[in-house]
Amino acid sequence: MTVLRSVSLFVLAALAEIGGAWLVWQGVREHRGVLWIGAGVLALGAYGFVATLQPDPHFGRILAAYGGVFVAGSLAWGMVVDGFRPDRWDYLGAAVCLVGVAIIMYAPR
Repeated sequence: MTVLRSVSLFVLAALAEIGGAWLVWQGVREHRGVLWIGAGVLALGAYGFVATLQPDPHFGRILAAYGGVFVAGSLAWGMVVDGFRPDRWDYLGAAVCLVGVAIIMYAPR
């Protein structure tokens, strides 16, 4: 159950951080305005709180593992929201990152 909770929190953190960054991008680069930027800043702040809910007490481990989730999640976001089409190297890189997440977070200690 702990692994399922941890994975769920990583997914929620990715949605908050990637979504927040995307909203800021839209507000600034696509000239959608200050409301988009503000929503993005709030989402980015929420990401910071979600990370604290991870069951592992080590900040460095959580953030290092989340980096791999962020890589894979960013590619997935791009596919769903922006029509980005990853190539085989993007998929391979994301898979390597997720294997790293699994090793860092869930290897027996």
